[in-house]
Amino acid sequence: MGTHYSEDLYTGVKLFFGKYFVENFHAVMRQNFLLYYANSLIVACCNTIGGLLVSALAGYAFAKYEFKGKKMLFAVVVATLAIPQQLGLVGFVMEMRWIGMNNTLFPLIVSGMANAFGVFWMRQFIESSVPDEIIESGRVDGCKEFGIFFRLIMPIIKPALITIFLLFFLWSWNNYMTPLVMISDQKYYTIPLSIALISSEYRTDYAARILALSMGTIPILILFSFGSKHLIRGLVAGSVKG
Repeated sequence: MGTHYSEDLYTGVKLFFGKYFVENFHAVMRQNFLLYYANSLIVACCNTIGGLLVSALAGYAFAKYEFKGKKMLFAVVVATLAIPQQLGLVGFVMEMRWIGMNNTLFPLIVSGMANAFGVFWMRQFIESSVPDEIIESGRVDGCKEFGIFFRLIMPIIKPALITIFLLFFLWSWNNYMTPLVMISDQKYYTIPLSIALISSEYRTDYAARILALSMGTIPILILFSFGSKHLIRGLVAGSVKG
């Protein structure tokens, strides 16, 4: 559909490639699409890596450490899964405005780092897949706590890390609500926001928008094609508690 003339899309279902790809591609590129693509990549990568680290460390703490209020705190974390994102959006906007970070990429990066689902998932996986003897052996050998986590635990939980990485990247890449509320300067737009800009002066170019959406799925297709095996393994292992 992205290779056809926009008005031709209403004449029937398009099952074959059209002859309007070059024109639609130029229409997409005229709207600084590469800049928006770069913004989405920066936000998704930083958000995913930060969220992955926070989820893994928090999940490890809940799974293998004993401290006062552990069960209650974990219950609070899990309970936040039932709270819609929109309820906290107003407070988040006010907080970012107070620290002077609104209308930048910073709110988009930090908004998903503290992810309750990621913490829950990593806690379940680590609790069922990491023996306590490995941690004790690391301590006996004189390894520090962070050294134990990064040297001994991380290789074991690789399937869960890849699973969370893929899910976090997908959610961050497709995030529309937070950029819509936080960003007004077009130079900070991400791909979901930039799609609406693809139009001419007198008409809405739906075919060019479809082409832009197709181009926007390329990173997702690449990641899932390489990580699908680990994704399935992580989902199966993380859903079972030993």
